[in-house]
Amino acid sequence: MNYVFGAVDNALICGFVLAPGRAGRPIGLAESLSWLAQGAEQTADEFIWLHFNLTDTTAEKWMQANLSLPPEFFEALREGSRSTRIEDASDNLIAVVNDVAFEFSFDPSEIATLWVNVSERVLVSARVHPLRSIDRLRQAVKDGARFSSSVELLNHLMNDQGDVLVRIVREATLQVDHIEDGLLVGRLQQKRGELGKLRRVLVRLQRLLAPEPGALFRLLRLPPPWVTAHDLDELRQATEEFSLVIRDLSALQERIKLLQEEMVAQVGEQTNRSVFTLTVVTVLALPINIMAGMFGMNVGGIPLSDHPHGFSILALVVLGFTAVAGWLAFRKKD
Repeated sequence: MNYVFGAVDNALICGFVLAPGRAGRPIGLAESLSWLAQGAEQTADEFIWLHFNLTDTTAEKWMQANLSLPPEFFEALREGSRSTRIEDASDNLIAVVNDVAFEFSFDPSEIATLWVNVSERVLVSARVHPLRSIDRLRQAVKDGARFSSSVELLNHLMNDQGDVLVRIVREATLQVDHIEDGLLVGRLQQKRGELGKLRRVLVRLQRLLAPEPGALFRLLRLPPPWVTAHDLDELRQATEEFSLVIRDLSALQERIKLLQEEMVAQVGEQTNRSVFTLTVVTVLALPINIMAGMFGMNVGGIPLSDHPHGFSILALVVLGFTAVAGWLAFRKKD
């Protein structure tokens, strides 16, 4: 039974019919149903791509009613955000791809998930938030890019995601360079907070974007029978290049960690200097405070009270004790 909802067209972000050597042709949901209904009568080398907006509640219902998608795809939708993976499910490729929003400002909330199901004739993608890589793929199809298979479309998406991640690593590296320059001139307070935020975002990016090696290994060892050797090799290369970028991300995290340790060491050194200065001032003020307390007592028998040079003598005594205390304090510092 085909679901036809008044608002279901809003659930489809874009749809294309593609074929080797030909540019993609836009289609809507009604035409896609007709294309799917043709079955064996359709052109043998054609395939379609349907991209859905999951904020529209009719999207998932329409997919369940009209597309032959495996249950694992809908289970992945309900699982929410998880690490990137590509796996085989009933001769369908299910990809969970994490991506970033258009105006990524190194905020963890701007990382979102794209779910993709790839079969020989149909590629279905769905997302909740607008994402940069899938939009680049959509723009490429609109601009006339040619794709010979649905897996090649998936490979293009993975390459776009890798390019986006490369730019993120470059932008993060520039921020770290700027923070390191601030560290060299002693501006720590503001930079410490920025560095901690940046490291948390990069850790989350690495955790979500790094492909699960186990799922990928199983896919490459036993791929669906309709996936060609060329497409499989392209998929392997795309994931390998992606893994290299993830390694660069890990190296950048290690660099941030070292900068944080250097900042902690500098803060500790400043604290030690402040404590030492306070200690020295306290020690130097101790003799005069003791003398002032003793001679300030309003009792009889205060020494040198009648001596004409009593004040000078006490000043010399206090100065002597202060000099000795200062010498002892600075001697311990050395």
